[in-house]
Amino acid sequence: LPRQEGQGTDQETFYTHCRAAYLAVFRSSLACITSKQQLCRVLQQAGRNPSQATLNKHWTQTTTKLNFDDFCEILKNERPTEENELLLAFKKLDLNGDGYISHTELQKVLTSKGEKMTPEDVDAIFSLADANRDGKLDYAEFCRLLLSTVEQCRVAALERFEADAKMKRQNFGNQLDSPPKTSAPAAVPAPQPPEMAQKTELDSTLKKDSRSSSRPSARSRRSSLSNTVTMAASNTKSTKLAEPTCVQGLYHCCMKGCFFLEEDGGITSLQYHLTVPQTATVYLTISPLNLSQTPEKSSPWMSVDTAVFVVSGKDSKQETNLVCFTESRDKEKYGWKGELSAGTYYLLPFTTGCRLRKRMRKSVSKPVTLVTLTETGELDLTREFRDALSDIFEVIDLDGNGLLSLQEYNFFELRTSGEKCDDEAWDVCKENFDTRKNQLSRQGFMELNLMEASDHDGDPTDLWVTLEAMGYNRSLEMVEACPFLIDLYCDEAQCTLQPVHLETGHRMLNMALQRSITARSEVKTLRGSENVLVYTYRGEHRISTVIANKTNQKVTVHVNNEQSKNCSSSRGMCVFAVEVPARTKMVCQHVLPINESQEWTYSCVESIIPCQ
Repeated sequence: LPRQEGQGTDQETFYTHCRAAYLAVFRSSLACITSKQQLCRVLQQAGRNPSQATLNKHWTQTTTKLNFDDFCEILKNERPTEENELLLAFKKLDLNGDGYISHTELQKVLTSKGEKMTPEDVDAIFSLADANRDGKLDYAEFCRLLLSTVEQCRVAALERFEADAKMKRQNFGNQLDSPPKTSAPAAVPAPQPPEMAQKTELDSTLKKDSRSSSRPSARSRRSSLSNTVTMAASNTKSTKLAEPTCVQGLYHCCMKGCFFLEEDGGITSLQYHLTVPQTATVYLTISPLNLSQTPEKSSPWMSVDTAVFVVSGKDSKQETNLVCFTESRDKEKYGWKGELSAGTYYLLPFTTGCRLRKRMRKSVSKPVTLVTLTETGELDLTREFRDALSDIFEVIDLDGNGLLSLQEYNFFELRTSGEKCDDEAWDVCKENFDTRKNQLSRQGFMELNLMEASDHDGDPTDLWVTLEAMGYNRSLEMVEACPFLIDLYCDEAQCTLQPVHLETGHRMLNMALQRSITARSEVKTLRGSENVLVYTYRGEHRISTVIANKTNQKVTVHVNNEQSKNCSSSRGMCVFAVEVPARTKMVCQHVLPINESQEWTYSCVESIIPCQ
């Protein structure tokens, strides 16, 4: 697997193999995989031998197409089959240990278990591996034959790609000819700490290749923008939040929430209404919520970046305006201080996704036990499950009063089951479980989950559905969620916060994000493509880009961050493509440092190719 972005040749080699495999099946990197069969072919070209289970995992009933970015992500997560794994599987069928399996034994297994083959498929295997036609399979030789064939596919695809310079240029507009190895990379300037240095170059690739014919090539129709920004380490440049000199006497309200990773990589979060009864000076912060009970050990998500966008307007369907966002930072806390007029605002939590992203799910041979039997033979929740439920209770107790209201519980139900609990069902909960002030206590929440386990005779299947929806893996680690806390202080009036939505990629948030970037950026146009604009926002701790397409046709933007150092992109890869519809703006990517104690360099080349 490739290293983290900006960490050497392993990743460059990985993406070269990706491109080679893709172009062995498709004529262009812009083409999409449109069937499970195509996905299988391109994975085989990359040296994989995908099973039907693997293909079904990545090509579901709702999948209609996968692009090159998706393919790279799949390849990261699907490691090649190793010879010892295949041998181990065959040895389980070799009862007498002589290194052979009979045709009859193999046919019985392969046609009745797992991914069932046809008798014709089994015959085809024997025709390849049973050289002396004795009805026995030398499975060690077969494994070598299989893996060598897979490797030959990968090598052949790579050789075709490396030998065809035209293919490399035509299909990847951001992959220009590499300089000699002795040359220093021209796109990365010498470090200039501690000040931030920006070097922006408008570099036209319209110059013709002296080796090309007089006919204009695809490369000659491209325009590119090269942009390099070097950022100082956080420990040498830190802007403290303008905290109130004294919080006593200030009106205070707070609200919790959580970022949840969805299967498609999107991020879901609650949104909030802020009501300001009269003009007031407001101090607003957001930070990850630490659930660790050990003082010296913080929750693993504390490094996740957070922000809140404040948008005016009571109705999301009305015209809304970006008022402000939490731009200053002190450690894990992001904040804003300023004056808000009387009115109602939306508070839209946001994270870039650079540090909260989908991971390859590790196979767990034995998941954590959720339900156990007591000495009297009664079902009970295990200590590990109770600890996880206690953390979940802490996250969904939005106002932090130690109790769950019907509204708070319904946000939990919508997240885990997609349904709400009505008043009648809530009354049943209050009758059967521990409640206070008509709200569910922590103990009552435990009792409710124990009842669910009892209703299924201890079967934990539905309990795991709930846990996974809340971001937990089978080891009971919260790896696909980040709880957060919003604090707000007002000096003149009692402001109120109220949760209102559970949204993924909400229209208002996208609008606010785009405006926050375009309003604080220097816009650059591409030479030869004046109607395609690139906005680059350089905050103290984040770089974000927006691409605006003012043409009447869709354009595809190839983005290359391979020269970046110590950077992590929200896209999860350093080479990708973005389709921007006509007359629209689109957030391209966000970039954060991998190691904040070191200098980091963002170096990006955007190449625009009009869609045919």
